[in-house]
Amino acid sequence: MDALFDEQHGSRRWLSFRAALQLAIERSSRKWTFQDFTECFPTYVEKEEKEAQITFKLTQDYIEKLDKDDIIKLFQKYHSEENVDIPKNIDILHKLVREAEARKESGEISNSVWREDRRPRNAHMIPFLESQVAQLRENLAKREEKNRQLQAQLEEDINARDEAYRRQYELLQKLDNSLAQFEKLPMNAIEDWTVQTANTLKQH
Repeated sequence: MDALFDEQHGSRRWLSFRAALQLAIERSSRKWTFQDFTECFPTYVEKEEKEAQITFKLTQDYIEKLDKDDIIKLFQKYHSEENVDIPKNIDILHKLVREAEARKESGEISNSVWREDRRPRNAHMIPFLESQVAQLRENLAKREEKNRQLQAQLEEDINARDEAYRRQYELLQKLDNSLAQFEKLPMNAIEDWTVQTANTLKQH
């Protein structure tokens, strides 16, 4: 998908569609003329015309790149989220159009053409729509399963965080209790213990 405008392989219909898309992007980015640019920045163009032309060209290129990036992101979105293969669908559309043209030329009446004596179930469109519904249901089931997994992971993370907070609280309580007990000791006893400990360490 990132190489949408660089790849040279694919069906003739897809290449034609991509070329038309590329042309539309170029025309859109070049719609803003240098005259329009001059009207917006007359002083800049008057004093630095060559630099202004370079700036204008860079702006056009930047707009074209933005348009390309937006289209690529759109294609990627449909490809990943909706499981849509756009080049393949363009080919399918081309095939359907060609088949319809051939039927029209031959005078054949398709099953998809509405008639009072025909049941809709026998038309081509109904099975196609049913397959699309099945695909949507499958995608929905996958998303629901993914949501359940994310919910379970979130609950697990919350429980782990709560357990960590509980342990920290217990540790702080123990430290507070130890400090309270230490402060109750008489200063003389503490000083004697400190001197005794220092002498013992010196002997070793």
